[in-house]
Amino acid sequence: MKLGFIGIGNIASDVIEGFVRSQIKYSRIIISPRNKTKSKNLKKKFKKIVIAKNNQQVIDSSDLVFLSILPNVALKILPNLKFKKNQTVVSFISTLKYLSLEKIINTKVKIVRAIPMPPIRLGKGPVIIFPPNQKVKKLFNNVGHTIEIKDENLSNGFWAISGTMASFYELINILSNWLTKNKINRYQSQEYVANLYTALSNLALKSSKKSFENLVNESQTPGGLNWQVLKDLKKQGHFRVIEKSLNKLILRLKESK
Repeated sequence: MKLGFIGIGNIASDVIEGFVRSQIKYSRIIISPRNKTKSKNLKKKFKKIVIAKNNQQVIDSSDLVFLSILPNVALKILPNLKFKKNQTVVSFISTLKYLSLEKIINTKVKIVRAIPMPPIRLGKGPVIIFPPNQKVKKLFNNVGHTIEIKDENLSNGFWAISGTMASFYELINILSNWLTKNKINRYQSQEYVANLYTALSNLALKSSKKSFENLVNESQTPGGLNWQVLKDLKKQGHFRVIEKSLNKLILRLKESK
C-alpha cells in the first residue's frame, strides 16, 4: 500500500508520524514538496518517505491520497489535478464538504472526510470519518479510535469541538506558568499539570457511558477548593463564553461549501 499526502502542515506531519510508528503495512509514503522544511524533515526522520516533484505525482504514485490543505488552496489546486478512478481520497479539510469535494475532483473516487488530531502521532485520540469506510476505519484504528458517522451534518459538531484544542493548551500553559511564578521550577510545573489533566481525561474516558455531570459533582465539596474555582468561573460567565464560541464555529461550518 502506498500513501500519498498533498499538503505537509502540522496535522499531516502528525498523521504521517503516527502511521510510521504504527503496525500499518505500507511500502512508502509519498509527500508533496510543500512545505519544504517539513517535507525534508520527514524524509530525514523516516526511511520510507519519498518527496514527490509535484502534487500530481503524489496522486499518480499513491493508493490512498490524503488532502491536508487549506480550503482556499484546495479550491485553487484540486480542479487542475487528475485523480485515478476508484482511488481513495481522505480529506482533512474542515470547511469543504463531501459534495463540493466530489464536484471539484470530478472523478469517480472514494471520498472520505476525516478529523484527525495531533495526538494521532502518539497513536491516540479519536478520528471522525464520513461516510463510513471499512478501509479507512481500519487504517485509523491503528493510530487511534475511529468513529464513523452517517450524516455529514453531524460532523460540524465534532469539527467545532476540535476547535477548542488551542484553548485547552492555553489553559495548561496558564496553570503551569502560575506554578512557576509561585517558585516551582518549570519542568515540575509542566510535568504536574500535564499528568494531572491526563489522569482526569482517563477518568472521564472510563466514565464516558455516564453523564460527565457526575464527575463535576464528585470532584467538589461545598466550600472546598474545586467548589470555589468552579463557582468563580461560573459567576464570570467563563463556560457561557465557551458555548458562544462553539455556536459561532458551528454556524461558520454550516455556512461553508
